[in-house]
Amino acid sequence: MAWFDDSYTFDKSSLCIAHITDSHLFADKSGKYFDINTAAHFEQALAHIAEQPIDCIIFGGDLTQDHSFESYLLFSELINASDITSPVFWVPGNHDELAMLNRISGGQISPAKHIIANGVELLLVNSKGPTPAGWVTGAHLDEITDVLVDSNNSKVIFCHHNPLPINGYLDKHLLENGPQLLNILVNSNNTSALFHGHVHNDYQQSFRGLPIYATPASSIQFVKHTSQWEQKNAGPAYRILNINSKKDKVEVKTEVVWLNA
Repeated sequence: MAWFDDSYTFDKSSLCIAHITDSHLFADKSGKYFDINTAAHFEQALAHIAEQPIDCIIFGGDLTQDHSFESYLLFSELINASDITSPVFWVPGNHDELAMLNRISGGQISPAKHIIANGVELLLVNSKGPTPAGWVTGAHLDEITDVLVDSNNSKVIFCHHNPLPINGYLDKHLLENGPQLLNILVNSNNTSALFHGHVHNDYQQSFRGLPIYATPASSIQFVKHTSQWEQKNAGPAYRILNINSKKDKVEVKTEVVWLNA
């Protein structure tokens, strides 16, 4: 099945979305990533998201840190134990395995990659490459191009890797063909924004006028603009998006929610 064949439809012209990413869970719920209990941080973020009027959650990748299937089961258990009732969609991160993500998908955790509302569509792109760096295959770029031109609806894009350098250590693992993807998006004339994770902090950039937003991690943040890998416990974080489609115009308003530990 092609990547975007599985779709999900909202019969409304405005969407409120929580974008949460980089949970880095372990098989053991008490597991720590740079001395941070990632499951506790993820639970805290989910509890806060449950209080918001969201239509869906998009998980931005790097679910697991220890690459165990039990960490994927923990992700599912934490969502099921929360008060969140809306669907949860996902894109794969460099730590993740598609087969395991698909195994926990079903019911509330949806495998859909093409989310359709009235006047706007969300495309969940696969940026997982053969290394920790990102790569969008040629076949997938063709799929993206086809979906972009298939309707006049404005598109909002989600992927894991940063498509542009952030002037930091993680640039060694950026989306290596990011400019190629971004040029396709801009040339379509119907892409409103791109959101990604991976860099464990908040950034805002643009490419030929296309806004690009990085969402901080639910686990631990990486200090900005450093040549060495530095971590900081700033508490869990996620991003809220409000997407409003009005006639021929789509407004995307977004802010980061920081939950200081």
